[in-house]
Amino acid sequence: MRRDGVHKATTTLAQRHQVIVVETLNAAGMRSAGGAYKRGLNRALADAALAEIRRMLGYKTRWYGSVLVEADRWYPSSKTCSACQAVKTKLSLADRVFACDNCGLRIDRDLNAAINLARLGETRSGEQS
Repeated sequence: MRRDGVHKATTTLAQRHQVIVVETLNAAGMRSAGGAYKRGLNRALADAALAEIRRMLGYKTRWYGSVLVEADRWYPSSKTCSACQAVKTKLSLADRVFACDNCGLRIDRDLNAAINLARLGETRSGEQS
């Protein structure tokens, strides 16, 4: 059932969107340390099948004529201000609101990262055409 769900989701994404952006995170490294208090995160990361999703998106985007853009694991999507492009040197996982020291923007950390990844998709997809 899980594999079927991943297939359906990746097919829908590849068919409905011209550009799909994924982050190439080090999921194994995220799961390696932390002991018992990270047990829930470790299970969630293993259940998410992130590598399988990226693999399926790779071939399905080619099938359906869309573009897969991969942001490397060091791309600072969360640390870059989506308004002025200033990069924060330190941003802990506990910081759920991104506050730019340069322009004063305050925005949800995940929304800020999504905006930056969408921009990366716009610029990279133009290069690949």
